[in-house]
Amino acid sequence: MSLYDEGHTIAGWTGFGIATVGGAVMGLGVCTASLPVVGGGSGVVVLSVLVTWFLHLSGWGKPPGVRPWGEWGMRVRDVRAREGHPGCVSCRLAGRGRRASGVVPAESIPLPPIE
Repeated sequence: MSLYDEGHTIAGWTGFGIATVGGAVMGLGVCTASLPVVGGGSGVVVLSVLVTWFLHLSGWGKPPGVRPWGEWGMRVRDVRAREGHPGCVSCRLAGRGRRASGVVPAESIPLPPIE
């Protein structure tokens, strides 16, 4: 059985953690009315984007869409990252993969009735 499993990756959680620190620094800068601190927090947020992108391209992120249950673990590295993921903007920005012109939509998965 395959289902969507978005964001449960080392790349996603690392980026989230760094962006949270950047947002807190920006908030501190707003509270203290310090433009350099706000700028520093913005720099940390930009750094979180770059770190997340690097981790995704090195295999610690996962492609969008449906994946088998065996690939859901956070410690499971994506071996297909080198070729690029179809339909992935991050891979396309890095010059990997191809456009998602021939992507087949995910099949519908029947859910049990709500009791």
